[in-house]
Amino acid sequence: MKKGLLLSVVASGLIYAGGDIAPVAPVQQPTVAPAACDFWGSLGLRYDMNQIKVNGTTIQNGDFGDKESNTFFLALDLGVEKQLGYGFGLGAEVAAFRTSHDIALNPSFTERAELSQLYLTYKVGNTAFKFGRQALPKSLSPWAWTDTTLGTKDLTFEGLVVVNTDLPDTTLVGAWVSRAVNGATRLKVNGKDNKGLFAIAAQYTGIANTTLRGSAYFVTKDPAGNTKYSIWASAETKVSNVNLGLQAAYAKTKGSKATTGVAAYAGTTYGALDGKLTVAYIKNGATSLVGAGSGFGTSGFWGNVGYAPVSMGGDITTDNNGAPETSAKQTIVKLDLGYKLPNNYGRIFGGVAYDKVTGTSVWDKGLAARVGYSFKVKGVNAKVEYRYEKLDAANGNDLKINRVRVEGIYKF
Repeated sequence: MKKGLLLSVVASGLIYAGGDIAPVAPVQQPTVAPAACDFWGSLGLRYDMNQIKVNGTTIQNGDFGDKESNTFFLALDLGVEKQLGYGFGLGAEVAAFRTSHDIALNPSFTERAELSQLYLTYKVGNTAFKFGRQALPKSLSPWAWTDTTLGTKDLTFEGLVVVNTDLPDTTLVGAWVSRAVNGATRLKVNGKDNKGLFAIAAQYTGIANTTLRGSAYFVTKDPAGNTKYSIWASAETKVSNVNLGLQAAYAKTKGSKATTGVAAYAGTTYGALDGKLTVAYIKNGATSLVGAGSGFGTSGFWGNVGYAPVSMGGDITTDNNGAPETSAKQTIVKLDLGYKLPNNYGRIFGGVAYDKVTGTSVWDKGLAARVGYSFKVKGVNAKVEYRYEKLDAANGNDLKINRVRVEGIYKF
């Protein structure tokens, strides 16, 4: 997906559709004449063959590979951005998709078109403003950010974001978010007084091979009328050929136990081979590490196992009624490996993750693994992958999932 013309301004990774922040050059003064439009889009298709078992009993309408057990996702995404002149710009993005089944493979079809982004931008000096429905980046907003599925955005936000780069090697961000948007569903961030979520964030790259980030969030009242806040910080650096990172997360609702999380990784590349080891720890409280405490969205915590069909390592655990298990603790270890084939023939990748939970009444431990092959042909980024997950339940009703995924996405 191309970065739009408006984003030659400042911090394109934030002001544009949810990418990560990158160091940027000082901003030029706005021109009077409007520029041409910038268009982007993608067409993606995903097909999953599934098998889901609880305590050895299949809970779907067929065996592995049967049509009743399979799911598909077809998505089309189109966006446009245009400079209007005098520092102003306008952007919009629409998506349409069709899906079959849900996570438990209950037969159902969903067809939907949505306006995923509609925003107005303004730039002056080294400061940029973006107002409206927009994507937020994981790098500087890990508690409320926008993930994508085959090019379409899973969650966008309505509000105002301000970015400034006056200080050397520094990006400063302020944001106010009123609602989270998932298709036709508009969710109040706090659900009580509609004052929304307030956030500040900063990134500093003035130390060689190092990036420091921090962000803080404040919600005046959650649906129960309580104040909620969260603080995140991370440091990433490169020493010789080794990449190192450390992340800390804290989330609390007034009158309830706080949630804390710590994660660290070490990764390296040797020729065509790359590897990354991540360890993480979560001490459960009453506040989710996902979706500004709502639990809706994708976790920005580094312990999250993104390829696990059922969420592992990215959030607090809950009991069978959905209530937080405030005495639970998680220890997560995951290893990811990859190998680039010669002559641009693609990449082989794999991973394994283990999540040990104590003080829980639901899952004692989880194991997830994957192996796959990604390649590009005729402009299509394609992937074939096998995924496995096993969750050992405290009551003995273990969950086991096997999945074979084939997907491709064409970007234009």
